[in-house]
Amino acid sequence: VQLVESGGGLVQPGGSLRLSCAASGFTFSSYAMGWARQVPGKGLEWVSGISSDGTIIYYKNVVKGRFTISRDSAQNTVYLQMNSLKPDDTAVYYCAKGVAARFRIRWTDSREYDYWGQGTQVTVSS
Repeated sequence: VQLVESGGGLVQPGGSLRLSCAASGFTFSSYAMGWARQVPGKGLEWVSGISSDGTIIYYKNVVKGRFTISRDSAQNTVYLQMNSLKPDDTAVYYCAKGVAARFRIRWTDSREYDYWGQGTQVTVSS
């Protein structure tokens, strides 16, 4: 299993970025996926999750209305479109593979995921 994130960078407040996570080594369309972020010295924060078929989507409250998760099974890629970015969104963003097609306990429970990417840095600053 390999998950490779891309699309991070430096953006001004109010700007946008689209993160991509290219997946390989498993049947992408059969598993839920998630995005999490982490600031150095702080705990992991789950941002969004999506079921295998894309019909069930979750967002952390502070990103609702600003972030959009999506997936493309033809490209084996999950995306996180981030708009109206704020300095508080600054973090390393990770994608993760779910252990099943749908989240069974809670999408914010790390036991729902078994593989992680290396992360991509997002910095929101003027």
